[in-house]
Amino acid sequence: MSERRTQMLEAAVRVIAQDGVRGLRVEKLAAEAGVSTALIYYHFKDRAGILRAALEHVNHCARRYTEPTAGEPREQLEQMLLGELQDLPQVRETSVAWGELRASAAFHEELRSPLREATEAWNADVAALVREVDPALAADAVAERLTALVEGLSERWHSGSVSLQRARELLAGAVRDL
Repeated sequence: MSERRTQMLEAAVRVIAQDGVRGLRVEKLAAEAGVSTALIYYHFKDRAGILRAALEHVNHCARRYTEPTAGEPREQLEQMLLGELQDLPQVRETSVAWGELRASAAFHEELRSPLREATEAWNADVAALVREVDPALAADAVAERLTALVEGLSERWHSGSVSLQRARELLAGAVRDL
């Protein structure tokens, strides 16, 4: 991916995280990215293309900071899930943007399929580790519950309903209880 396209995608994620999908205006995105609106349209065709590309970018970024480094399967699972609950600017921004994109899928049908595919891929990664933790578990169902828990805790943390420490404790406890 070109450096310029990456710059525009990072700007799109920032704008979506700050203003929501409804607040995403091509003019604002262009100003945030430091490019012309024509260049935005050249790379993404239309607003729907921007949203799809932003979703893909969020997923790509999240994979980098949720990749488990080492340890036993349970430790790797905990690392992967807790990677979503870090007080780092990129993690917060991508997490908030993901939540905005997910919520917007109720009104933007074109987001549903890529969102579902991204969720299924995340669930599959988590399920693979769950199978290693305990082959007797219903790994797909456990993975779906765990990823939903991460999303819910993330939203609560970002909205101030729960502290980051408490969110991490609750998530780590769910992994330990497997």
